[in-house]
Amino acid sequence: MYEKSMDTQQLLRQLPGVDTLLLNMETLEKWQDLPHSLKTRIIREVLEEKRRAVLENRFHEEKELTVSALMPLIIKKLEKAVTPNLQRTINATGVVVHTNLGRSLLAEEALERIMAVASHYSNLEFNLENGKRGLRYTAVSSLLTEITGAEAAMVVNNNAAAVLLCLDTLTRGKEAIVSRGELVEIGGSFRIPDVMAKSGAILKEVGTTNRTHLKDYEGAIGENTGLLLKVHTSNFQIMGFTASVSMDQLSSLGRKHGIPVMDDLGSGTFMDFSPFGLSKEPTVQESLRAGADIVTFSGDKLLGGPQAGIIVGKKEWIEKIRSNPLTRALRIDKLTLAALEGTLRLYRDPEKAMARIPTLRMLTMDESLCTERANTLHKKLMALVLQGFDIEIQPSIARAGGGSLPTQDLPSRCISIKSRAVSAASMERQLRKHQPPIIGRVENDAFLMDVRTLQQGEEDIIATAFSSLFSQSPNPPSPEKEKP
Repeated sequence: MYEKSMDTQQLLRQLPGVDTLLLNMETLEKWQDLPHSLKTRIIREVLEEKRRAVLENRFHEEKELTVSALMPLIIKKLEKAVTPNLQRTINATGVVVHTNLGRSLLAEEALERIMAVASHYSNLEFNLENGKRGLRYTAVSSLLTEITGAEAAMVVNNNAAAVLLCLDTLTRGKEAIVSRGELVEIGGSFRIPDVMAKSGAILKEVGTTNRTHLKDYEGAIGENTGLLLKVHTSNFQIMGFTASVSMDQLSSLGRKHGIPVMDDLGSGTFMDFSPFGLSKEPTVQESLRAGADIVTFSGDKLLGGPQAGIIVGKKEWIEKIRSNPLTRALRIDKLTLAALEGTLRLYRDPEKAMARIPTLRMLTMDESLCTERANTLHKKLMALVLQGFDIEIQPSIARAGGGSLPTQDLPSRCISIKSRAVSAASMERQLRKHQPPIIGRVENDAFLMDVRTLQQGEEDIIATAFSSLFSQSPNPPSPEKEKP
């Protein structure tokens, strides 16, 4: 703490005025074009922080109150203020569909569609055939019916919204029968029972947590039954003594009693991943062929597109859902529609989809390619000759993420880095603050970077980051630490 040689008021008077600091900033060309209001606000914030430090005796020297001492603080705050809050990050976690890092990456074709629609007017709700108002779903509905074999399709802003909209349309004031073992929590504390309650549906649970039989559904059907609901437990699995009712059994029961059957697939996929050695997930096409009247699923998980809730199924039910007033509140925007169209067009050719959609490409990447990528990054890091750093290639297990393929191990490779000068936690923190931020994980006091989720060219960015951050390590144990 600073031992006062003068009273508080004298110290406060030493602080320069706002105008003085503004004039000083005018000498810095980089900041001249910033709005005057922004510069003034930042300067006032820094001055207020120093005033509080003086009043609370939380500073060390009088020179901390000078223009030369305050300017670096102001510039640091300005740099933070002009840096976008939503930033590109480098995902070295090994989690492919990482919810916190934005889930699926878009294919180039999807990005091209966004640019075309975002930079020009479009026929979002204009029918070019008759010159009258059209439906915004037209851009993707024909693609969805073509790919899935459904009679009709529509899209809202996410899958929770899709489920809410369907339940509100079909079961408000009526019972929706669902297996107790399928009452999942879909993330962010949003639970199927809560979504059902908000929709006005009356939840009727059948079976037990681990076993539900067809007779359980049939015994629960009554005059007020509005829907038979099946929810795919895409983010967990119950193992052991289990039983569940298949979609073809449930759809037969629904037809027998004239009750619609809905299948909420959650993640949802058009592709069978089992030929690539991955877990078998029910596809949208399989659910429809098994007789589901309505199928809902996400656009930004295993599908590899933008955030969206997709609804496909029988035309009579889709038309009722589309006419629900909630549809407008939950509707998809033009940029998401453009990205979804670009993604869906790739699915016309499954091989092309696997090669072009980043999520599919990362999920199905061969382990040998992971090894090759790890070797590339390892060589770049070793070339830096970082003194005191132990850099190794290790086996790793990547994950699908996003509540998808919960039990699936994705064999991968990671770079493990330990340092005698920098703790793994400090390394993680510094790399997280790098531009762009590099997000890895810490295990056993080592910083790990899984290469499965790295994109082309990011090895160079990582090497540059390590060179700038650690070639001159703070508090080095020896002079050699300061040399690259």
